[in-house]
Amino acid sequence: MLYPMPLKKGDKVAVISLSSGIIGEPYCAHEKELGEKKLREFGLEPVFTEYALMGNDFIMRHPEARAADLKSAFLDDSVKGIITAIGGIETFRTFPYLMEDKEFINAVKEHPKFFLGFSDTTNNHFMFHRLGLQTFYGQAFMCDLAELSGDMLPYSKAQFESCFAPYHGRRITPSDVWYEERADFSAGAVGTMPIFHKEEHGYELLQGSPVFEGELLGGCIDSMGEMLIAGNTDRFGEILAHEFEIYPQLKEEFAKQSEITRKYNIFPTADEWRGKILFAETSEVMPTPEILREYLAALKNEGVFENINGIIIGKPMNEKYYEEYKSVWREVVDNAELPMLYNVNFGHGSPRAILPYGAIAHVDAEKQEITLL
Repeated sequence: MLYPMPLKKGDKVAVISLSSGIIGEPYCAHEKELGEKKLREFGLEPVFTEYALMGNDFIMRHPEARAADLKSAFLDDSVKGIITAIGGIETFRTFPYLMEDKEFINAVKEHPKFFLGFSDTTNNHFMFHRLGLQTFYGQAFMCDLAELSGDMLPYSKAQFESCFAPYHGRRITPSDVWYEERADFSAGAVGTMPIFHKEEHGYELLQGSPVFEGELLGGCIDSMGEMLIAGNTDRFGEILAHEFEIYPQLKEEFAKQSEITRKYNIFPTADEWRGKILFAETSEVMPTPEILREYLAALKNEGVFENINGIIIGKPMNEKYYEEYKSVWREVVDNAELPMLYNVNFGHGSPRAILPYGAIAHVDAEKQEITLL
């Protein structure tokens, strides 16, 4: 595996739109400004890739432009890190433009860079995993650096600061508080804090040994599930009804998502899951327990659960379906000896830790800590 250098003061960091193009919309100008300011406070030099700010319509219509942005960032030696603007739902459409481009593949291997994102960016992380590059899961420009209160949430900020040093020995422990998803992202919300609650649960061991170890691999369970469920456009019916009406070809492409994923071997094979720790979390859609069951069944059919050493499960956003999800995980995995640690602060639930793909994690539920080795 190729390991990028940690960030350092003075580094140029590229912000890219690989899924949604919302950062380019005028109504998000205040978030763009907040995020840029925060990166500069960290001593970093923020730049936006050529098409990052072109807006939702352009980004939706041009996956080839998104792919070109990613390629350019890797070819630019002055760029040391790449941060996704936000997640989305269809970055898989960039795969044909990237995985068939030898120059891009060589650039990734010859110019390894720090890459950070979460949610739909799971697809990109798995692509980089296939290409042998270590990347980092857990935060994004709009969701974290552009926090409307004017500063990053303390737990998330400490996690981002940790990216300025090697991760070996870093301990990830429960946050003292958790935050509800904001209902208002307008300029009028700048300077306000999100609603927060005292953490009542900490890390919960659902089953298995309280101590387990393995190499980290995973992401958003919605994204992983959709990679494997061929032609499932019904799942996006309500979410993308408007887009499907404007871009009829988009529905056809979603019907091919699993086909595209398998063509480029994006999802790890059963053998590649051997000895790993699966980290998985649910999206802002807050899928019903029934849909979570379907996603987990897809992973089970790929041989994931029979090969891994354990599972780290993210805190559900707003604690929605908190108890129901636990039952679904136990029932689908159907192996009481496989360790599962629940309610970990990463992914869509806020605040957010940062997990390095390929890092060996030592989990100790009784000590309430995950140590990156």
